[in-house]
Amino acid sequence: MRAQGDTSGRAAKPKAPPRVWQRMLSGRRLDLLDPSPLDVEISDIAHGLARVARWNGQTAGDHAFSVAQHSLIVEEIVAATQSDPRWRLAALLHDGPEYVIGDMISPFKAVLGGDYRSVEARLQAAIHSRFGLPAVLPPAIHRLVKAADRLSAHFEAKLLAGFTAKEAATLFGRPGRIAPDEARFRPRPAAEVEAAFLDRFHRLDGLTALPSSPAKARA
Repeated sequence: MRAQGDTSGRAAKPKAPPRVWQRMLSGRRLDLLDPSPLDVEISDIAHGLARVARWNGQTAGDHAFSVAQHSLIVEEIVAATQSDPRWRLAALLHDGPEYVIGDMISPFKAVLGGDYRSVEARLQAAIHSRFGLPAVLPPAIHRLVKAADRLSAHFEAKLLAGFTAKEAATLFGRPGRIAPDEARFRPRPAAEVEAAFLDRFHRLDGLTALPSSPAKARA
């Protein structure tokens, strides 16, 4: 006779697999481990990035400095030397995965290691595929976008995040001849930045469809 509560004679109920997808406001359901380009919507990206704070929110101002605002600045920096709308679009979307996984600060990314990077890479490839960009950018374009990303981070660090100019230069490099207008770094309301991000996307996406769009990127 089994004691009350003894379940040794019963088969254990199998555990449901963990949920690895996120429901978006568009209604799409994006799988983080196997993201489909068909589930990527620019409205979700713009909405999410406008509400994700850079620097874990540790920035000055009445509003968070969002990933969307950072992305607009990076695109402007790239546009100063690169006219091909495809690569300007790639610059605008360079932090696209963060609409799903958030903006992890660099020290935490180092702690998480390869698993985080692999999820990020799969999401980026799905975003690129959705909007007609190569899964992997040409090396020259990758370097250009990365340099613009670091330049924006330099100014964000010293203007918003409490870093000294020396610390910003040590961590993110010194600004070269191309320096963005510092007024661009005034944190803006999320709804305003979301609208600006969508507007920039649609202008660049429209240009990529024109027959006269540059065929090759300048190194």
